[in-house]
Amino acid sequence: MNKYHDIEVIINNKRYTLSGYEGEEYLQKIASYINSKHNEFRNRDAYKFLDTDLKNILIQINIADDYYKARDKMKDLESDIDAKTKEIFDLKHELISAQTKLNSAQKEMEDLKKELNESQKKIIRLETELNDTKKRDN
Repeated sequence: MNKYHDIEVIINNKRYTLSGYEGEEYLQKIASYINSKHNEFRNRDAYKFLDTDLKNILIQINIADDYYKARDKMKDLESDIDAKTKEIFDLKHELISAQTKLNSAQKEMEDLKKELNESQKKIIRLETELNDTKKRDN
């Protein structure tokens, strides 16, 4: 089981204590992300004139938007992975089938070579017999 961590972070120029089973580095990364969102909005002129509640809602909406975009991208990537996995499976199946056909063709070629070799021996033997018969008849 992971160790429970308490870590002090600064978010929007205020000190907070984050707690959780995640590592300190992860908790710090979360705080840094939230700070970057505050900084992103703080640099906009219109943001300066909004009340605190509206500022917080805008940041929350922006973080939720990032979350849903990341989730949708993850789903797309998972779909791509599934499609690639199926394609790899089909290609492996084709490869195995082609390898089986190749092995069968190689065996058939070996058998035909043996048959050719036997036929050539038979031709030589028959030619020899024919020559011997011609010599005897002459």
